[in-house]
Amino acid sequence: MSIGQSLFAAALAGALALAVSPASSQTLRYANQGDLKSLDPYTLNESTTHAHLGHVYQGLTARDKNLKIIPALAESWETPEPTRWRFHLRKGVKFHNGDPFTADDVLFSADRVRKKGSNMQTRLAPDVKVVKVDDYTVDFILPSPNPILHNSWDVWYIMDKKWAEQNNVVDPTPVAATTPSYASLHENGTGPFIIESHQPGVKTVFKANPNYWGKVEGNLKEIIFTPIASDATRVAALLSGEVDVIEPVPIQDISRVDSSPNAQVLKGPELRTIFIGFDQTRDELLYSNIKGKNPFKDARVREAFYKAIDIELIKTRVMRGLSTPSALMIAPELFALSKDFTRPKFDPDGAKKLLTEAGYPDGFEVTMDCPNDRYVNDAAICQAVVGMLARIGVKINLLAQPKAQYFAKVLKQGGYQTSFYLLGWTPSTMDSHNVLYDIMGCRDDAKSSRGEANLGGYCNKEFDAITDKVLVETDTAKRNQLIKQAYEIGMKDWAYIPLHQQALAWGVSKKVNLPQRADNLVMFHWATKKE
Repeated sequence: MSIGQSLFAAALAGALALAVSPASSQTLRYANQGDLKSLDPYTLNESTTHAHLGHVYQGLTARDKNLKIIPALAESWETPEPTRWRFHLRKGVKFHNGDPFTADDVLFSADRVRKKGSNMQTRLAPDVKVVKVDDYTVDFILPSPNPILHNSWDVWYIMDKKWAEQNNVVDPTPVAATTPSYASLHENGTGPFIIESHQPGVKTVFKANPNYWGKVEGNLKEIIFTPIASDATRVAALLSGEVDVIEPVPIQDISRVDSSPNAQVLKGPELRTIFIGFDQTRDELLYSNIKGKNPFKDARVREAFYKAIDIELIKTRVMRGLSTPSALMIAPELFALSKDFTRPKFDPDGAKKLLTEAGYPDGFEVTMDCPNDRYVNDAAICQAVVGMLARIGVKINLLAQPKAQYFAKVLKQGGYQTSFYLLGWTPSTMDSHNVLYDIMGCRDDAKSSRGEANLGGYCNKEFDAITDKVLVETDTAKRNQLIKQAYEIGMKDWAYIPLHQQALAWGVSKKVNLPQRADNLVMFHWATKKE
């Protein structure tokens, strides 16, 4: 055995030692390329984190297998008037520690999710008043109508007010926190599973909640989650039967998994858009050799970067055909007029000319922030972009990090510490307004949650004005035209570089039946496992 083979065998043995424990057929072992950084449900607005925590926490609403909004901790709701939503809470629900769920917990969670340090502030606007009508009725009073108020509440998880106060976690745990809080290491939800043990970066064990208020479709009694960063080790664990589910399956291994006797790849379209953004706010970039000015404030530079990227080459070489190039910052399934937009053509000569016109004939140097364990082939995509931009004279210093470090850096409180970055986004509302408000909206108002995920600070007040009209417009045709106008402005500004929607690729044992959702939330309370 060579040294390289020995090292691989050792890594595999170590990872499998984490994954393996005595278990019945109702134990499911799951491995993901990334870690579960925090159990605090307001620390990180990220779908993998939402999926993990969705087994133990719940929102007032939920989404079914087809992403339809259904009741959860709220049994029903209505709008007695256009600016008032009334939610009728489910009675008899208890948190995992036995505390009863009441309206007080909803009011507490509404305050906590909007506090500094929360990465979930856009779930509830700061000007929405939350009023307790009685112990099981809550009103949300709005300054203006909002027909999609609750569209993203399936991952606004409700917390126990009493438990939070007792454990000094009234405030949310920031993503960049260097010391874990009690809420980041412990949970107290209302969901179908309880976290028995949590070792960040090592293993998290979920046990079925014997006192769960609802009915669970699946038959699992235990879920063991083990982060396995190495693609080769993760795939080997699935093929050997040491784990039952992995996500994602590396593109290059899909055919190998599909041809194995004991596992298969569940494939399907995903609603996440992968894109590239720029710091358009600072007068001087944090990470560049250009001093005294910011090249990305010049639309010609942003256009040059856009036209220098060969999206078809990324599709064929990096993604091996498992991506859909996008002209917009949203998946076509979520916007009826997507077909009216065409992605600008790859034009490296034109890009070079634009850089020269902008005053950078020899290009410049800038750092690119990129996760290396969050999206399908994320680091490889970034590496391809590095090579493409080099052709027009731009030197990219690639900083590819595990998602925990990546998000802690780029979302740093009071900061947004990045000059040029790759990110993925699935609109939690399944609606364009989420993209227009969260990703593309101005973030210059400290009192507003607008632009919370706008890492680069793109800002166009005309764009924001249209976004506000989109929110209150109830006529679908008129609303779609407003959304189209907003996207047209964003494209004219070269605000972002949308790349593609990636494909889902979950590796699943043939002993497991696991429904797949297009939002990539891997939810095991629907899963069944047989001998």
